Amino acid sequence: MEGRTKQIILETERLVLRRMRIEDAAFMLALLNSEGWLKYIGDRNVKNLQEAENYLREKVLIGSSINGLGMLLVEQKEEEKAIGICGLVERDGLEAHDIGFAFLSEFSGKGYALESAQPVLKFAKDQLKLPKVLAITIKENVKSIQLLEKLGLAYVKTIRLPNDEEDLLLYEIQF
Repeated sequence: MEGRTKQIILETERLVLRRMRIEDAAFMLALLNSEGWLKYIGDRNVKNLQEAENYLREKVLIGSSINGLGMLLVEQKEEEKAIGICGLVERDGLEAHDIGFAFLSEFSGKGYALESAQPVLKFAKDQLKLPKVLAITIKENVKSIQLLEKLGLAYVKTIRLPNDEEDLLLYEIQF
């Protein structure tokens, strides 16, 4: 537990948000291949444990060192069970950090995304002193849109990221 405590960034009543580790590869493999991820975020072509470890090293862990927060693993506090991810990322084509979240399907609809995103936004405002946070989603992801609005983000416009053909809805909250 002591090693786990050092990795905790944020806590809520039911959740712990901590830095991800290579040991989280099995969870990431499941998340990256979950129905919701594939439908709303896209196939990252991660099909085995080694590819999940590489994805963590090349895409996730480096983000933590770049912007001070990165994508965090969301665990149920009592069970110490990984259920999703939530955090801030710097994305090409966006002028500010953007909040992202994804949860395994069996944990959807239980308020975990809201419960984890609220302290991430508070951290962005109070600790990182960011003037605003963005979010992107596709128009078909109604649950994500509802959550962004519940968090206080407002629709700005439809955009496309560099080297991407997909229309994305851009949301923003200013602090």
